[in-house]
Amino acid sequence: MSNQPSPVDPEGELERSLLNAEQALSELKARYSQVKQGQSQQEELQQRLSQLQQEVKQIQRQLNSLEIELESRLFSWVRLSDPFWQAVRFGGIGLIGGWFLHWLIRR
Repeated sequence: MSNQPSPVDPEGELERSLLNAEQALSELKARYSQVKQGQSQQEELQQRLSQLQQEVKQIQRQLNSLEIELESRLFSWVRLSDPFWQAVRFGGIGLIGGWFLHWLIRR
């Protein structure tokens, strides 16, 4: 067994280098394609997020206006129903009592 260096095959070495370069290039192209797809998907998702945020703001405005409308309806009738009926009842009693007293005085 001798320690003589094996003969170097320049054409074989060149072919291996070219194959390695081609493989590296194809991997680079694949990564570049993935990056382009990722950027495209990112832009689409950002646009969709923007649209969804606008929709959320619009829905919040609609909910606020609906809440105000419902509160105003509830407030106006519930808060005013008791005083209204008390005024009708006691005003009616007062009117009838006034007519009765007027009738007694005129007699």
